[in-house]
Amino acid sequence: MLHDSEEEAFRAQVEAFGTDTTLLIDTFDIPSAVDTAIRVAGPSLGAVLIDSGDLPSLVRSVRAQLDTLGATATKIVVTNDLNENTIASLRSAPVDVFGVGTAVVTGSGAPAAGMVYKLVEHEDAAGNWVAVSKRSPEKQNPAGRKVAHRRLVDGIATEEVVDLGPNDSTADSGRPLIHDIISHGVIRDEYRGAAGVARARDHHAIALAELPATGRRLSPGEPAIPTVFR
Repeated sequence: MLHDSEEEAFRAQVEAFGTDTTLLIDTFDIPSAVDTAIRVAGPSLGAVLIDSGDLPSLVRSVRAQLDTLGATATKIVVTNDLNENTIASLRSAPVDVFGVGTAVVTGSGAPAAGMVYKLVEHEDAAGNWVAVSKRSPEKQNPAGRKVAHRRLVDGIATEEVVDLGPNDSTADSGRPLIHDIISHGVIRDEYRGAAGVARARDHHAIALAELPATGRRLSPGEPAIPTVFR
């Protein structure tokens, strides 16, 4: 999303890494991205990556599309919080590579925190800030810079409020959730070393105490704290 179009992004990646690279195809529209990927890299493209959606059906349709375009040797890589169970469900699908991250250590249904970097804005050649967002059906997010707060009632979180645009939130927004830890590639001193570990431990204790009872369940489900965009 740092580029003005998906085709520009694909061309930049192919120029940097060659046609044996892996192109992410689920940022906007998968069938269109497959066409673009093969047009840019040619039928010798190394692989395409799918990171969202109904993987069993998507993988089959992507395989058929790649074969139709002559990219019969192009591999399909899948990710998206895979574990042993989701991998087993894809046993009959034409998947070449499974990318396991979140569950690589935990597995067996143990809860894990998902950490994902999302680009929301970038500076164009003219110096203007351009808001961007992913448009795949299951991972849509409002574009642009945001400010987030957690609202509390009697010390328990009731909702998380996300303000779009400049930080014009009011005092009733709640506890700020976004803090600058790294700026221009430099880690702030208070987050380094033993002091940083102690700070993180204290923050964890506070955040854990704010969770409602539903936030302590181990099984997957709806978010325990609703998110409100305004």
